[in-house]
Amino acid sequence: MQAGTGAGLQADLPTEPMAAPALMLVRPRRFAGNPQTQSTNRFQQTAAGSPPRRLMSGARREVERLARALGCAGIEVLVAADRAAYPSPDAVFPNNWFSTHSDGTVILYPMLARNRRRERRRELLDWISRARGFALNRVLDLSGLECQGEYLEGTGSLVLDRRHRRAFAALSPRTTRGALAQFRAVTGYEVTVFRTCGPGGQPVYHTNVLLAIGSGWAIFCPQLIMDPRERDLVRAQLAEGGRSLVEIAPGQVQAFAGNCLEAAGGDGPVLLLSDTGWRSLAISQRRALEREADLLPVAVPLIERHGGGSVRCMLAEVHLPRAPDIAESRT
Repeated sequence: MQAGTGAGLQADLPTEPMAAPALMLVRPRRFAGNPQTQSTNRFQQTAAGSPPRRLMSGARREVERLARALGCAGIEVLVAADRAAYPSPDAVFPNNWFSTHSDGTVILYPMLARNRRRERRRELLDWISRARGFALNRVLDLSGLECQGEYLEGTGSLVLDRRHRRAFAALSPRTTRGALAQFRAVTGYEVTVFRTCGPGGQPVYHTNVLLAIGSGWAIFCPQLIMDPRERDLVRAQLAEGGRSLVEIAPGQVQAFAGNCLEAAGGDGPVLLLSDTGWRSLAISQRRALEREADLLPVAVPLIERHGGGSVRCMLAEVHLPRAPDIAESRT
């Protein structure tokens, strides 16, 4: 496995399908409202009145519920264990610390909250590779940007249009210009940056709560994008390739309707979202999305309420090739 820093390794990421061949969840050992993320995430509610043990058991049940739903839909799911020592209250959101790519590249990302940085686990990457049969070719480590006060929280900060090698990013304390410039430099991705005004007049903490992209569809909330020029640019780029655009309102963003992900199901594409988000959609919006994929809502209300993230945040995409695929490509 080749490892390197952002300054020393050029990834030049490939064009890829939107839906990953597998998805990963983390079964938490600890779950609670994280005080270190509260100030930047207005979707996160306090855990007052809920005993920590009850929160942990409830979060584990919601993770298992999502895993069962994925399996029943014919989606390959990997359920990883949280680290035994020093578990993180936000381990259920693995997409914030790494992303994977079809040439065998893994990118590690810089995160704002100090108690979330211990979620980065090389042994978990080894487990994906050795135990589950995926090829890990190189690790591109951007986490050193934390020392410079630059942050980029994985596919929370970045919504990737893998087919067109473009990333969409809403600026926030967790998504900074310096980190985005480094991502652009080492991956070759074009990056569309925009400013938002979300709950409480603050920037929306992660791009993936207001924007999602599938093979034939895209969801976004134009009302939260401050600059009309940026809004129009995002709309035009999302429409490339004839995608069906579904615009959602700020209240639907608050209900996590935008926090969704396309997966490769046994019978075709599946759009994964929470029951809360699904219920907030109008009939016309559901029908537009159902023309592109089967909708699979799953109830994760406790994780939404206390963690401030929903179904998409809980899923790390495994775009890595199977181990024999890389071996054959090198012969």
